[in-house]
Amino acid sequence: MSTEITLGLCNPPEPVYLYVNQGEVDGELYLWYHYIIDQDKTIPVQQRGLTGYLSELRVTAKEFKGKDSIKLDIVVAADEVYVIRTGITTNFAKTFLLSASQVYDFSKPLIFAVTSGDENTVFCRLYDAATKVRIRRDWNPNADWASIISEIQSRLTGVSSSVPLTPEQPPHPQDSRVKQIRTLLNYPLDLVKEYLQFQDVDRPSLLPTNKIDSLVKTMCLAWAADKFENPNDAEFSYQKQVVDAVTNGADELTVIRGWMQQVTKAKAGVA
Repeated sequence: MSTEITLGLCNPPEPVYLYVNQGEVDGELYLWYHYIIDQDKTIPVQQRGLTGYLSELRVTAKEFKGKDSIKLDIVVAADEVYVIRTGITTNFAKTFLLSASQVYDFSKPLIFAVTSGDENTVFCRLYDAATKVRIRRDWNPNADWASIISEIQSRLTGVSSSVPLTPEQPPHPQDSRVKQIRTLLNYPLDLVKEYLQFQDVDRPSLLPTNKIDSLVKTMCLAWAADKFENPNDAEFSYQKQVVDAVTNGADELTVIRGWMQQVTKAKAGVA
């Protein structure tokens, strides 16, 4: 990848969002599209594939038509940063997750492709960009989607531009813990880096467990900040639903995901 910087006018380095849906605009059929929010304008994307590196997988709560909706953000590094955003329960999300679960080295480029199905459904096909071979896994409607997301996120934690993740070089558990929770909460990476710098370290694995616990709490309460009228209620909810459950032996990532869903539903009910 070239590091040459071109001087002069340019567009801001914002990610390009691709939204998945089958539709038609002015007679033009599409399976995914760009959307200009301030103009309420849909721009069809004719290319059916995107070649790049899977760099991040996020589960994000977004408001849609007055209701919170859980989205899967597939972040792809290519000529620009692309974010493929789709509903967490869509066929596209599920077929992507099944295929991506078969990839063990995310330091290699992939082709992310959309294909149409019956009744306006859209599926994902994943290919090895070098060999053009499709990456397959049998359809399983009862798959443990949360575990698959967690596993993919864990593999992505160890990916770097120079050293691929191998069985001999697993990420440190504390590095994985912070990465997975930060990704789940969509917490800014810069704020994590600031926290680490304040502690005079450059990675979570150099911190004691109590400092990691404090960072996790900070990330969780930041996510919950706009979902409770009283900050004390947010902290009480986190303590009771997350900390106490983890203390009793529950999986932390699973508990936080369930807590987020419960809080989101409760807010939607109040609204």
